[in-house]
Amino acid sequence: MIELIKYVVGSFAEKPELVDYDIKEDGKAVTVTVTRDPEDMVKVIGRQGKIAKALRTLVRAGSVKEHKKYDIQIRERGE
Repeated sequence: MIELIKYVVGSFAEKPELVDYDIKEDGKAVTVTVTRDPEDMVKVIGRQGKIAKALRTLVRAGSVKEHKKYDIQIRERGE
């Protein structure tokens, strides 16, 4: 599932090499914090958060098979 998140975020980010992923697992709960360059804010989140919402929907649907719950947080570098 992490690969899917990295693929989608990397596809939209103009500077994918500057995107960092912090993954914390606690039993069946997985928190993925995506930290990206401030210039990629609009590209990764999308208008009115549509890209971020679609990413969360994809991950939720795919994670059913793993029996885990993923929480994706998208932050700007320096927050």
